Amino acid sequence: MRPETLVGDHTIYACVMGSRAFGLATEGSDTDRRGVFLAPTPLFWRFEKPPTHIEGPAEEQFSWELERFCELALRANPNILECLHSPLVEHADTTGRELLSLREAFLSRRVHETFTRYAHGQRRKLEADVRAHGAPRWKHAMHLLRLLISVRDLLRTGTLTIDVGEEREPLLAVKRGEVSWSGFEARMTRLAREAEQAAHRSPLPAEPDRRRVEDFLVRTRRASALRAGPYDEAARGVVRGGRVGQG
Repeated sequence: MRPETLVGDHTIYACVMGSRAFGLATEGSDTDRRGVFLAPTPLFWRFEKPPTHIEGPAEEQFSWELERFCELALRANPNILECLHSPLVEHADTTGRELLSLREAFLSRRVHETFTRYAHGQRRKLEADVRAHGAPRWKHAMHLLRLLISVRDLLRTGTLTIDVGEEREPLLAVKRGEVSWSGFEARMTRLAREAEQAAHRSPLPAEPDRRRVEDFLVRTRRASALRAGPYDEAARGVVRGGRVGQG
């Protein structure tokens, strides 16, 4: 099955991410689309497995196979968790809506480590830019602050909010280079400290609800196998408890 067919015919959830979802879009901003597709179960019983992710087929489009998406979300991957909470949902079928209903199951205090680790990596890149060019890439600096605000508030409230709301103008001022590097560093340090403090008394559980997510994945895979076409009759026999080659 071709990648474009998997995305075109088997997407269960699709949303807009990037600046438009964050409430930071300006004139000329791209539209970044992200999605989750469910590869038909019989494809996994072949030597050549379906892809874990697909770039395209449209520009600025990227999709993950459901199992890979769930694995990354359970690890508190920032990009994946934000994708699950986008305010700009373009498509969600029955399976996609159940995935969205599991959003809280993926959240845990692990977000403090993963979000701040990503922020520290971005900070090192910005500092390298300052040393090499005298200034950072301010757009990246803006998104670093946005990420720290997001994880601080998530740890405080237990809710992941994507749209920056009243932080829009202060963040866009950073993007325009209207904030000094020292001022940016001070805010970055303060946000990291606030996130650290919030982590100690966060309402989030210590670990995600892996069992609940796995139950969803197994049920979804089984339902997919039972919907297989006539050429996958053997696969359906396995799912129903029969034995291949029996007779």
